[in-house]
Amino acid sequence: MMNRLLLRQVNLVDQPNGRSRPADVWIEAGCLRRIEMASGSERPPSFAGAAAGWPDRTGPEGSELDPPVFELDGSGMWLGPPLIDPHSVLEDPQLGRAENLESLRRAAAAGGYGHVALLPWAVDWRDRPERLRLSWPAPMRLHLWGSFNAAESDQALAPHGDQLEAGAVGLASADRLPPLDLLERGLRLAEMGPRPVLLAPRDAALTQQGFVRERVEGLRAGWPPDPALSEMLPLRQALTLREAFPELELRLMNLSTAEAVAALEQHPERPPTSVCWWHLVADSGHLDPCAEGWRLVPSLGGPGDREALIAALADGILSAVAVHHLALDAEERLLPLDQRRPGLAGHGLALSLLWQELVDRRQWHPERLWQVLCWGPATFLGLTAEQVGLGEHSWILFNPDHTWRWDRSSCPSLAANQPLWGETIRGAVVASGLSDPESWKLPGGPWS
Repeated sequence: MMNRLLLRQVNLVDQPNGRSRPADVWIEAGCLRRIEMASGSERPPSFAGAAAGWPDRTGPEGSELDPPVFELDGSGMWLGPPLIDPHSVLEDPQLGRAENLESLRRAAAAGGYGHVALLPWAVDWRDRPERLRLSWPAPMRLHLWGSFNAAESDQALAPHGDQLEAGAVGLASADRLPPLDLLERGLRLAEMGPRPVLLAPRDAALTQQGFVRERVEGLRAGWPPDPALSEMLPLRQALTLREAFPELELRLMNLSTAEAVAALEQHPERPPTSVCWWHLVADSGHLDPCAEGWRLVPSLGGPGDREALIAALADGILSAVAVHHLALDAEERLLPLDQRRPGLAGHGLALSLLWQELVDRRQWHPERLWQVLCWGPATFLGLTAEQVGLGEHSWILFNPDHTWRWDRSSCPSLAANQPLWGETIRGAVVASGLSDPESWKLPGGPWS
């Protein structure tokens, strides 16, 4: 097996708020062995320390002692730390037909995600310490949100301190704001300390059973409308709690409307807030009526909502992009939209489609995309920011020009509710330390 790779002049994205620089990178068995910055570039402190020398490429081909090196021009590719998904859902880790622990790990790795944080929403609601024992083998990392409520109930608090002691990354509510009296009681107890508390600014009673945001485009398509008030009212309540408990690390999950963005922008102490990736690439004015991706919580917005969310992300008003993966099996996906549960799967597509939308179409710097997909989510979760370092498997290589077909041969996920199924996609993670080198998709080499 040829697993020694020498990337020439790859674009290296290695630090928060830094600029990419060309570098030569030697990778062996998925591990970064040496990084040499281009002439005139300063090597960052993270690369300091002892490292093996450059590989000897003069050895006999096929030699077991000195296997051959595959050398590749990386000038059109981008190498950076793995992405971080701040919240997704896995309902049945062991026996799930729609997704299980192993299929989710493989799907996340294929999409460039090295960290995934799971919400407590599950068949066995993860609201007690003994239910917080899921993990992945290194270098993949699985983080678990503890539950703010006892089970899915709005009547009682879960044991906050016990869950955090068991390793929960923070506490999360359901897909709606808990009753204010329960929420205030839990925040006053303050057992979470410096850990984040994740709140969804949504009131299900105000949606009027609609599932597409009440915009002209959604009304034209004939979908049941969900008024912006279902997000605006609970958002104002959450921001009031932010003012009342400034010492707590409140987080807001999946903002989706232009009105909510405007309210958040005007707030002097706005909490870190996430947005679902699909709300950045799709809207009710541009999505085919027969396409996957209409049935979501929060509801899909119109073109104005999408533009406001993208602008807020660019300006730092929104700080993290989440996959918010919620898989459905094939049987459930066949139900009519108004009868099936909301949700969308997407670890394998998020980076590719966001690159097309934000980098190709809107001229974002790729470093900015890494900020909202990696370092912003790390801060959102209270994690140390990832950096590319020697001796590590935590890296991904993205090729914006790689074209591939989105189907069962390229998708490890079991989920049936994946958008753009069967279509040709441009841009992919072609190699990473998260996956076996035999699965890499490098052009012109033994992996292609």
